[in-house]
Amino acid sequence: MFAAIAALLLAVITPGFAQMAPSADLLASGEQFVDLLVKSDFTKAVSLFDPTMQSALPAQKLKQIWQTIQQQAGPFQARLRTRKESSGGYYLVFVTCHFAQLDLDAKVVFDSQQRIAGLYFVPSPPAPPAARYAKPSSVIEKDFTVGSGEWRLPGTLTLPAAATGLLPAVVLVHGSGPNDRDETILANKPFQDLAWGLATKGIAVLRYEKRTRQYAAKLVVTGGRAFTVKEESIADALSAATQLRHLAGIDPQRIFIIGHSLGGTVAPRIAQADPKLAGLVILAGATRPLEDLMLEQTRYLLLLGGASAAEAQAKLEALAGEVAKVKKLTAADADSAELILHAPPPYWLDLREHDPLIIAQSLHLPIFILQGGRDYQVTQVDFAGWKQALGAQPGVTCKLYPDLNHLFMTGEGKSRPSEYEHPGHVAENVIDDVAAWILKIEPTR
Repeated sequence: MFAAIAALLLAVITPGFAQMAPSADLLASGEQFVDLLVKSDFTKAVSLFDPTMQSALPAQKLKQIWQTIQQQAGPFQARLRTRKESSGGYYLVFVTCHFAQLDLDAKVVFDSQQRIAGLYFVPSPPAPPAARYAKPSSVIEKDFTVGSGEWRLPGTLTLPAAATGLLPAVVLVHGSGPNDRDETILANKPFQDLAWGLATKGIAVLRYEKRTRQYAAKLVVTGGRAFTVKEESIADALSAATQLRHLAGIDPQRIFIIGHSLGGTVAPRIAQADPKLAGLVILAGATRPLEDLMLEQTRYLLLLGGASAAEAQAKLEALAGEVAKVKKLTAADADSAELILHAPPPYWLDLREHDPLIIAQSLHLPIFILQGGRDYQVTQVDFAGWKQALGAQPGVTCKLYPDLNHLFMTGEGKSRPSEYEHPGHVAENVIDDVAAWILKIEPTR
């Protein structure tokens, strides 16, 4: 049905654009492009193209293609999901569009300057099946808005379908980057797995779009000054916990934070600001400075990717120079707008001032710390840091899962970024362990 359209669009792919690193806002950019098509703002849509695409696919021609698609697939109805893939060093964004008669993926190709260098419309593959522990018939999902005012965030509250009595509830706090509510990483949705898996076991779960995703353009305009992890993650998690505490059917004394990666690192700060929380679950939370982890991850990936010694050394020296800039920051740099490792100085200074281990030691709160043994992004060095600082404290549990990666999904051998391209699910024993731990925490009335 769509062969002619696909062939036309294939012909205007810009060849040979430079390899690019994953962008913080590529997913949002792909969605923005589709939204412009839906609004019939074809002139603005074309403005996102590179010069070759603008010449080959001007606004009038793009309009005709969009009209033809709807003639064949029925009127556009909704955006369903967005995913990102890598291919030969390139990044492709797939925006699944629900039309009246079938679903199509708008496959949007970005060049190194984040301009659209190619476009296809292709039949959408079926969504990956839910994890076997997640029973869709056993859960109910409701729209939920986190916060109020200028930073309110769309979210989803997942509830057991057959709930009785007051439910314990958790707030999911994302890792680094502009994550969506499912914390979508290429073909995987670990927060959706956690929400469905835990709700199936009788726990309410709230997840939401991260502020840096929902308001990416607004944050760019502000220049990032005075932007810290408080604005990125902590403030919204606190709002979410407070809202759950006042929600009918939720036990206000059994609200938990589940933080993944960066979310796990800042979980103690969230609890420090909200002493009413019942406990923390830390999934692969780092205990070392973020800039040090970035250098370690880069070294791992360069060796894994077979880079020559000279190439690896050059890249590591360049990154080490940026890390050194972070280390040299002082309070005098707090007003600087210079970006170092993609973040302004206030961001780095704030992280330095709040040691997660020292804060966690002061909480005297039930804490469950989980670590994947194959995780190269946050490693067993960080896990050992948690154990050394908190292992002897009452109410703290630490558990290592040898065959799991950073997403707490099963694999073999050395973990590689490419494994995130294959659909997987958070391991069932992780769901079981987290649920059992939460359900055994008694409310302190």
